Amino acid sequence: MAIVTSKEMFRKAYDGGYAIGAFNVNNMEIVQGITEAAIELRAPLILQVSKGARNYAKHVYLMKLIEAAVADAEQTAGFDLPIVVHLDHGDSFELCKSCIDGGFSSVMIDRSGLPFEENIAITKQVVEYAHDHGVVVEAELGTLAGVEDEVNVSAEDSSYTRPEDVQEFVERTGCDSLAIAIGTSHGAYKFTAAQCTRDPETGKLVPPPLRFDILDEVAQRLPGFPIVLHGSSSVPQEFVDIINQYGGKMPDAVGIPEEQLRQAARGAVCKINIDSDLRLALTASIRKHFGDHPEHFDPRQYLTPGRAAIKAMVEHKLINVLGCDGKA
Repeated sequence: MAIVTSKEMFRKAYDGGYAIGAFNVNNMEIVQGITEAAIELRAPLILQVSKGARNYAKHVYLMKLIEAAVADAEQTAGFDLPIVVHLDHGDSFELCKSCIDGGFSSVMIDRSGLPFEENIAITKQVVEYAHDHGVVVEAELGTLAGVEDEVNVSAEDSSYTRPEDVQEFVERTGCDSLAIAIGTSHGAYKFTAAQCTRDPETGKLVPPPLRFDILDEVAQRLPGFPIVLHGSSSVPQEFVDIINQYGGKMPDAVGIPEEQLRQAARGAVCKINIDSDLRLALTASIRKHFGDHPEHFDPRQYLTPGRAAIKAMVEHKLINVLGCDGKA
């Protein structure tokens, strides 16, 4: 099996000036589209599962799909594709423990909404159990706005990471990577119109820039330590336009510009989370398919191009945003 932890993966990414893509999975077509892209490009991969995905598809189904992807890489490409199986936004010790006991190689404990000392206490508890079982832990400081599965944080309740807190937090918890808040946001509606400007030619929202000053200071205080960006989908406007053209209603959906993510990947950011872009690629493809073929009803007819759309989008991310193609 090529299910690994992210330790060596992140070390190489940090030194090499690229990031690993962490893609959320919910069903077979999503797993296949992501892993087929990674196999062809020989890119290391993080497949992450949220609490909502576990509730939707069940832990055992998702693990078997990932194991099948590993076997497929060995059979079709003749090499072990390194895959991290990661819990995204674990909200309790019990959930993290269940995933560790169930074969995950990495877990995230996110209690960033709690006071500093409480966040440290529960993160340390998860770290001790995980390390005893050979599993790595991602934690979070600062609170991202937005909506994604179980995560729902208003803009008013979000907060940037305080660089002066990161060294103490990492030293006291022993976490292996740290998610920080520098202006990314969950979901397809990452920013309100009031937070953005508008492109005078297209009328589309232009999001505020990421706080690279915070990232740079965090990197100075934690030299060599892997940093994670959540809420980093770019919400490609071609997908939004197709969705709206074929009956959808997604006004003012906007994401993080890809050039800013690439800049972050050249620095201390070793893991970039992508979920909404997968959903948009799949949804745009399915909506277009039904618009062009209203007589179709066989799921294979519309899920096959949907899977291909995910694969093409992931290939673009691996090469042009993450820079991790050829690094497996």
